[in-house]
Amino acid sequence: MNEALPNFELLLREALAPVEPPADLVERVESALQAITEMAADELEAWELSAMRDPRNWVRPVVAAGVGATAGTALVILRVRAKNKRHRSHSNDILELAERTLKDVADEARHLLDR
Repeated sequence: MNEALPNFELLLREALAPVEPPADLVERVESALQAITEMAADELEAWELSAMRDPRNWVRPVVAAGVGATAGTALVILRVRAKNKRHRSHSNDILELAERTLKDVADEARHLLDR
């Protein structure tokens, strides 16, 4: 009767086997986040200050600011993580790694805001 039952351990091992992400996943995510950030910035640039008198007009700029800030933050984190992997092997101690990481965050944020 035991032979008729499936081997659950084998089934779980097959189901939970690690899967490698596609090689271009980072580039695709980065380009999508960049596009979202640019669209949010364009939406905010197109918004006129004279429309601020009516609160019904506040929804689009507030949403654009929130989406742009979220996408921009995710983009900075993604780029800093990629740089941080390289810095780990060259870093002598944790303090140096933390300093490099903070510098990378500031550089990437500045780079994103300059666009």
